[in-house]
Amino acid sequence: MNQTVTRALDLLTALQDGAQSLDECAARLDVHKSTILRLLQTLEAQRFVTHDAQHRYRLGSRLFELAGAALAQRDVREVARPHLEALNERTGQTVHLAAYESGDVVYIDKLEARSGIRMYSRVGLRAPLHCTAVAKVLLADLPASVRREIAEGIDYAPFTERTIRNAADFLAELERVRADGFARDSGEHETFINCIAAPIRDGGGAVVAAASVSVPTLSLPAHEVLALLPQLMNATGGASADLGWAARPAAQREDAR
Repeated sequence: MNQTVTRALDLLTALQDGAQSLDECAARLDVHKSTILRLLQTLEAQRFVTHDAQHRYRLGSRLFELAGAALAQRDVREVARPHLEALNERTGQTVHLAAYESGDVVYIDKLEARSGIRMYSRVGLRAPLHCTAVAKVLLADLPASVRREIAEGIDYAPFTERTIRNAADFLAELERVRADGFARDSGEHETFINCIAAPIRDGGGAVVAAASVSVPTLSLPAHEVLALLPQLMNATGGASADLGWAARPAAQREDAR
């Protein structure tokens, strides 16, 4: 029985490279055709494989269902945590994870900086939409009509002299975030904090969370915070990959929206 299960799994793995004939499957696994045919028939009965008019076998719809269920069961906080821990360890700075929930951007995880400087943010706290990097990343992924509706509903409280004050400027900022693939908060929320944020995507490409690195100006100037972007993108890219996202060129992502 174990050998049969192993062969069936090996067969499915072989088919991930594309459609194959019975002879090709048998040669790939170095197993007699009659054995491979029985396996294929059993797998096809359960929709794990299917075949075309030329009797070339390929992966079936049941696998897509299972893959979708597996990805849906993965919690973004749990998946992102090891990547954010590594980022926190490498940079020594405060790392946040935020999500968009029912009109609010909420911090869902936080790793403190290794220095003695602590930020007021905490898990469960809402982030202002118009002046935090994580909020910009999350809102930038929304459809244009939704972005405009949200932008027109913000009161634009001026936290600092750098805070965006109107919907037109905020929408322009979201367009920059979409083009750049990351967001900045350069003293817009707190005068003494600079922050960069990048998206975490699920298997379908939707932004499901934003991760950020926040640094007091006493620790690093703004240009040195921006220099941390490759490390941030590596962390968010790793978390996205674990959620099933296979990165595509920006033009292809736009075509798919």
